[in-house]
Amino acid sequence: MALAEAGGRGRHLLWPRVVLFGDSITEYSFQGSGWGAFLSERLVRKCDVVNRGFSGYNTRWAKLILPRLITKSTGAESTVAVTIFFGANDSALKDLNPKQHVPLEEYAENLKSMIQYLKSVDITEDRIILITPPPLHEPTWEKECLAKGDKLNRHNATTGEYAQACVQAATDCGTDVIDLWTLMQKNEDFSSYLSDGLHLSTQGNSFLAAQLWSHLEKKLSAFQSLLPYWRDVDHTDPAASLL
Repeated sequence: MALAEAGGRGRHLLWPRVVLFGDSITEYSFQGSGWGAFLSERLVRKCDVVNRGFSGYNTRWAKLILPRLITKSTGAESTVAVTIFFGANDSALKDLNPKQHVPLEEYAENLKSMIQYLKSVDITEDRIILITPPPLHEPTWEKECLAKGDKLNRHNATTGEYAQACVQAATDCGTDVIDLWTLMQKNEDFSSYLSDGLHLSTQGNSFLAAQLWSHLEKKLSAFQSLLPYWRDVDHTDPAASLL
């Protein structure tokens, strides 16, 4: 039987997808034991986990590109969850990092704008999860800055203000939120969650993965593996099992 004929017998497989949208902490999430890789492993054959992380980006830029990444005609129907994870760059100090800095009020409005856009393409608020920036370990990040000839360009207290604004935006819009900034600092040695004072370490990736999975598990618990286990395929008539 020709492949075209075989394909014509079965209905199209619409693979559900989880979209991870964010900055470098999202872009790096498929590295090694990253939180994105964890999700992908947990959801294999159930959902595609799509990495849409952009290193260095802030919400001002993110809200411009989001309509180019998700539209009604390019996957909104199959998108079962979206994470929005920005703030580490927005909260950079204006005087020392004006290119990435976004004022606090604008940051909150940008998050709300992205949520409203997703709702406009029928991705409802129950499928959206905001994630606050993690805490900043200033001594470690300062070493990174000094090594590049720069001054410390972020403060943890400032990052905390952006985290609070993220939580409030989620509350206002009715979405889930993971307050990473607060949760990680329940550990007195929260620096262990960070590789360089800003980005996540292996331990930090595991921590976020666990937090995120607790939100996604209930949303995706009903999803079954797509296509049968190989032992369940009728080898005498595989089309009967696979199409």
